[in-house]
Amino acid sequence: MTQKRIVLPTVADAKAFVAAAMKCDFDINVFYNRVIIDAKSILGVLSLDLTKVLTVEFYGENEEFESFLEEKAAAKYNAA
Repeated sequence: MTQKRIVLPTVADAKAFVAAAMKCDFDINVFYNRVIIDAKSILGVLSLDLTKVLTVEFYGENEEFESFLEEKAAAKYNAA
């Protein structure tokens, strides 16, 4: 299991995140406070507060997906 903290500031970013998640053959969850959402659900992801830092938890490896997570890393947005 791996956890990453990301920011999805726009609806387009959220759509790209779900598209990247759907290419993975393992479970991916998004956490915010006590809410847990399936990362492959566009409605679920869009229901989250996209202005907040989200925690992504996944149970496999996919280089393309992990690269996307690095692009959206919360640390990059906090430093800017």
